Amino acid sequence: MIRLAHAQLVIADISGYTDFIVNRSVSLLHAEQIVSDLLGAVASNSRHPLTLNKFEGDAALLFAESGDDPAAAAADVLAQLRAMFDAFAATREAIAAQRTGCNCDACTNIHGLRLKAFMHCGQIAIKQLHGFVELAGEDVIVLHRLLKNQVREREYVLLTAPVCALWPAAAVEGYAGSADCEGVGQVPFRVLTPDRLPRAAA
Repeated sequence: MIRLAHAQLVIADISGYTDFIVNRSVSLLHAEQIVSDLLGAVASNSRHPLTLNKFEGDAALLFAESGDDPAAAAADVLAQLRAMFDAFAATREAIAAQRTGCNCDACTNIHGLRLKAFMHCGQIAIKQLHGFVELAGEDVIVLHRLLKNQVREREYVLLTAPVCALWPAAAVEGYAGSADCEGVGQVPFRVLTPDRLPRAAA
């Protein structure tokens, strides 16, 4: 079954993953466990309607259908993103404290890991395939293409123009940029630090 929906799309990606993985069996085992724990902390801080679609190596793909109020949906997802950054940082510190007795490359370089988040919105196709939910469409492709960009910061939030249109505060937060996405062309966005994201209502 395939259906169309307007959705908020998010990729939470661990920065520094490539340098973190080394070709030593113990380090690799520890590195993968650390990354899994960090991604788990990110995913566990998502709540309905934001849903984990799947893990993609060192990243998590999440989505939330926009419903009748896309602006409210975007604001909710942005607040959840802030909580994810907080959870990532807290989990990283907890893991580092637990692993002080290990001198492998992975355990001694935990503090080098950072989180980046990419958010876009648009129409997607949602399909059930062998028991899995698959997301398809140009907007899903755009989100993934944005992972390759010229942003120099290691920890940031990248919001595309459609997201910024739903969250007017983006116009005064961070700075503007764009990426040349293969097959799509220039995609404008704004980059901001996680502490500029809205907090969830108490």
